[in-house]
Amino acid sequence: MTIATAPAVSVAPLTNLLAAPAKTTFKAQMLQAREDAIVLAVNRLLAEKGFDLMTVDEVAADVGIAKASLYKHFSSKEDLAAAAMVRVLGLAQAFLASLAPDAKPLAQLKAVARWMLQIQLKGEMPSLPSQNSSLRANLMANKNYLTGLTEVSDQIGSWIEAAQLDGSLSSKVPAVVVLYTLYSRACDPVPGFLKASGQHTDEQIIDIVLATCFDGITQR
Repeated sequence: MTIATAPAVSVAPLTNLLAAPAKTTFKAQMLQAREDAIVLAVNRLLAEKGFDLMTVDEVAADVGIAKASLYKHFSSKEDLAAAAMVRVLGLAQAFLASLAPDAKPLAQLKAVARWMLQIQLKGEMPSLPSQNSSLRANLMANKNYLTGLTEVSDQIGSWIEAAQLDGSLSSKVPAVVVLYTLYSRACDPVPGFLKASGQHTDEQIIDIVLATCFDGITQR
């Protein structure tokens, strides 16, 4: 096998590579801060009211900016919802990365479901309609959304398959059904009903929902 000779490198390009990156301008920082505030407002409003009831005017008022200023960052209500979902998927990726890699697959899945329920009870889980063609088209065209969703689904899917192989999860239920069942915890109405009753703490509610999700409701 022939080892190629490394090409000569001039001093100027090397100096440029080693130079400190240019600092972000104050204007760019302010624009990013405004965009972050918009996404946080959208996230909260979607959790509280859902996509259909949330309005762009409401988002702008919540952030304290003109509607025209908001449109400089996001061109539509669908874009706003997509940005909120990208944010949540980023949080999910960070959470998955924080889990102990040597934990058993079922424990990983329970941890993921618990995290979803915690986010929902905090009022931070966006609520999107399952049937909305324009929103779906926007999400499918959003590269960051698709990348995040694929990475999260692949990781959770690998744990589902491993749990089915080791016998801790039923192999009679298709892995994709288990995946969707776990995802549905993010929009499960039961935690909200229990929280409204005032009879349980958030952790008790989460334990109840996890028990029904993983253990079922029949006598064992």
